[in-house]
Amino acid sequence: MAVTELKRKARRNRAIANNKTNAIKQLLRKPTIKNVDVEAIKASFADKKAAK
Repeated sequence: MAVTELKRKARRNRAIANNKTNAIKQLLRKPTIKNVDVEAIKASFADKKAAK
C-alpha cells in the first residue's frame, strides 16, 4: 500500500499553529503599565463613593 501525503491538511495545520503563535506574540507586544499612582486611584474611588 502506498502512503499518500496530505499536503492540504498539513498546510492548514501549519497555518493554524502559526496563527495561534502570532496571536500570542501580538498580545505580548502590548506595553506593560508602569508608574501607577495607587493613592490617586484610591482617592478617586473615595470621591465616587462620596458623590453617591
